[in-house]
Amino acid sequence: MIPDLEFGKSGLRMRPLGLGTSRWAPGPAGVEGARAALAATLAAGVTFVDTAEIYGKGASERILGGLIGEGPRPFVATKFAPLPYRFRASALPKALDRSLARLGTDAVDLYQIHWPYSLIRIEALMARLADAVAAGKVRHVGVSNYSAAQMRAAHAALAKRGVALASNQVHYSLLRRNPERNGVLAACRELGVTLIAYRPIAGGALTGKYGPGRETVTGLRRFRGQFRKLERTWPLVQELERIGAAYGRTGSQVALNWLARQPGVMPIPGARNGAQATENVGSIDFAITDDEAARLSALSDRILAG
Repeated sequence: MIPDLEFGKSGLRMRPLGLGTSRWAPGPAGVEGARAALAATLAAGVTFVDTAEIYGKGASERILGGLIGEGPRPFVATKFAPLPYRFRASALPKALDRSLARLGTDAVDLYQIHWPYSLIRIEALMARLADAVAAGKVRHVGVSNYSAAQMRAAHAALAKRGVALASNQVHYSLLRRNPERNGVLAACRELGVTLIAYRPIAGGALTGKYGPGRETVTGLRRFRGQFRKLERTWPLVQELERIGAAYGRTGSQVALNWLARQPGVMPIPGARNGAQATENVGSIDFAITDDEAARLSALSDRILAG
């Protein structure tokens, strides 16, 4: 089993996995699927649930808000989007209040800046986050898609207010190793910041669902980079499945395990129903060996170098 991690420098320990809700959809079927996904996640002791104001134009937050209270309370993380129509840091408090209303709560556990692409200075955004902490509306603060330099700037600005930067949420998987190479992972470890990994199974490319002799990729998905090179990624998918078979696990679970076994890294795979959530939470109650992890890394390196 992979041990718990400390979230940032908060002293709060949690399972090294979260639940992504970006594809939660309104309507009876969507809500029932979300309810089952959340219940299965919490039942396994996984408490981190990630949403954002832009997911479904607020639908994800509203659905999560409606489900909170039906069981154990999750650790709720949401995000502020600085673009395309916001040009001043003063927009943040208003957006936070709207997110809190949709979530049906007075305070959110983690409030993140969704991306750094904005006319608003990092220092101004961090000041507003620190204000929200002081007001008791936010317990921890984070960023998303920040480079190492941007993360250091955010960390320094928050430190002046006595607030710790808890996390940086970035794209990270066996088919997207950028955080290892652009300094983000190293900076997270240096600063005591948790790296939250989104799209940890490469949007489904590492599940084994698609490939030679299996399903054909359809729709817009077929234009995404990871699906245009399935023949090249196939050896990695096969190795994930071989390793998984030794543990009675799926290739997807091994891909998540490869991430979660790294210190300070928390993958947040999405789940729209109970079956998907149950598979996800089963990815951290075993641990692949160093040799198995190295084989996966080597296969990944070959693919990404091609």
